[in-house]
Amino acid sequence: MPMVGRRHRRPGLAGPDLPRSRVAARDLFGEAVAGLLQRPGRTAMTAAGTVLGVGAFVAVLGLTATASGQIDARFTALVATEVLVEDTGGSDPLTVANAFPADAEVRMAAITGVRQAGVWWRVHAQPPLPVTAVPLPGSDRPPEIEVVAASPGLLRALRPTAVRGRLFDQFHDGRGEAVAVLGSAAAARLEVTNLAVQPAVLIDGVPFTVVGILDDVQRQPDALFQVLVPRRTAELLWGPPDPGDRARMLVDTEVGAATVVADQAPLALRPDAPDLFRVIAPPDPRSLRERVATDLGVLFLLLAAVSLVIGAVGITNTTMIAVLERVAEIGLRRALGARPRHVGAQFLTESAAVGTLGGLVGTSLGVVTVVSVAAARQWTPLLEPWTAVPAPLIGTVVGVLAGAYPALRAARIEPVEALRR
Repeated sequence: MPMVGRRHRRPGLAGPDLPRSRVAARDLFGEAVAGLLQRPGRTAMTAAGTVLGVGAFVAVLGLTATASGQIDARFTALVATEVLVEDTGGSDPLTVANAFPADAEVRMAAITGVRQAGVWWRVHAQPPLPVTAVPLPGSDRPPEIEVVAASPGLLRALRPTAVRGRLFDQFHDGRGEAVAVLGSAAAARLEVTNLAVQPAVLIDGVPFTVVGILDDVQRQPDALFQVLVPRRTAELLWGPPDPGDRARMLVDTEVGAATVVADQAPLALRPDAPDLFRVIAPPDPRSLRERVATDLGVLFLLLAAVSLVIGAVGITNTTMIAVLERVAEIGLRRALGARPRHVGAQFLTESAAVGTLGGLVGTSLGVVTVVSVAAARQWTPLLEPWTAVPAPLIGTVVGVLAGAYPALRAARIEPVEALRR
C-alpha cells in the first residue's frame, strides 16, 4: 500500500523510475537547422520579409547619416556663407529710392570675413524692356528676358563655375559702359553663342556689347535666365530701382563669419541710417541637419517597421504550416519521451533561426546599399557601429515573437491524437 500523501508519477513510456527526457542546446539547434534545410525555398521566402525590414533599417540609418554629412558640407559651403541685405527704405520708402551708397562694395569689403559683395535689382519698365539680338523687320515679338542691374561684385558673389568671355568690372561700371553678361539660358534664347565676333544685344533699343556668358553659377540660378548690366549704366538709362522691388545686396562670406557680417552690415553701409536695411542671415546648420535627419529617419523607419511586420506575419504563417505538416512527427517525439516544452523549443528555435538569417542577410544588404549609394554620389559613407552590429538581433527578436504562437500550438498537441492522424 502506498504511503498516505505521497504522490506517484503517472507511468508512461519513460517509466516511473526513469529520468525525465532532456534536450541539449546543441541538439535543439541541429534539429532546427535540419528542419530549415529540408525546405530551403520556403525558408528563403519566409526570411524575405525580415531581410527587407532589417535591410531597410540599416540602409535608412546609414543613408540618413551619410546625407546629413553632405548637408553639412553643402550648407557650410554655400548657405552658411551667404548673407542677403535688403533695402527697405525705412519708414518712408518713397523718399529713399536707393539706400545703398555708390561705394557699398568697398564698405562691405572692410568687414572681416567678407569675400565678395554686390548690389543688384531688377530693371522695371512699362512695357517691359525688349531684349533682342538682331533687329529684323517683321520678326516675331522678342522674348521677354529679365534685365538686372548689378555691381561687379555681384557677379563674383554668384560664384560662377563656368564663364565664357569675361565679367564686367569696376571700369565698366564706373564709366557707365554699355556692356552685358548673359546667363546661359538667356544667351540660348537670344542665339548668342560666339563671343569672338563681339555680339551685341539691344535692350530698349540701346546696343549692349556682350562680354561674357555665365554657363553655371552656385548661387541664384535665376541669373542664368537674365541679362546683367552694370549698375551705373542702368541708373543712367532707366533710373533708380522701382519702389516696389528695391535693391538687394548679396554677400559672400568666409565660413563661420556670416553671423558677424550680418550684424555689422547695416552700420557699415549706412552708419547714419542702419534701419534702412533688413539683413537675412543663414540659419543654424545644426538645426537644419537635425530637422532633415529626423524627417528622413521617421519616414523610412516607418517603412522598415512595416517590412518587419510583414516578415513576422510570414514567419508565423510558415511556422504554423510546418506545425500542421509535422503533427505525426510531433506525436512520435512525444511518444518517445519528448516533453511539450521540448517540442515548443524546437519550433521556436526554427523561427528564431529564420529571423536571425534574415537579419544577417538584411544587415549585409543594408551596408552594401549605403556604400553603393555613397560611391555613386561620390559621398563619404557614414554608418554608426550601433546601427549595423545589433541589427541581426532585430531579426532574431522578430523570429522569436513570430514563432511564439505556433510553438505554443505545437507544444499542446497530445501524442495520442497526433498518432491517430
